[in-house]
Amino acid sequence: MLPAAQRLHRSEDFKLAFRSGIRAGRDDIVVHMARAVGDNPTRAGLVVSKAVGNAVTRNKVKRRLRASLRTELEQAPHGSIVVVRALPGAASVDFSSLTSQLSSGISACVRKVQRMDTVR
Repeated sequence: MLPAAQRLHRSEDFKLAFRSGIRAGRDDIVVHMARAVGDNPTRAGLVVSKAVGNAVTRNKVKRRLRASLRTELEQAPHGSIVVVRALPGAASVDFSSLTSQLSSGISACVRKVQRMDTVR
């Protein structure tokens, strides 16, 4: 479980990541990352729709993603907002595959942010 200070609670934060953030898609997840705003810690949220499966399956996917986020969130710049959206295939992959996809997605978002910063 992520500490309360690192969890997203407000829909405005999710909207910020979706609308003005950077996106990196993988086979079974999509990582959205919004730039750092203020002095907040890096925060994360999950979106697992009913397309992923029934409640038991969705909760299993959420538990796996949360466990992976604990370690992989350190890659993100301080203060950024990360939203992980699970695609229907996330229900059928193993934990290590989900973790590697999450790590790859966050790294890709970080690279895109760094590229945008060098252009400016």
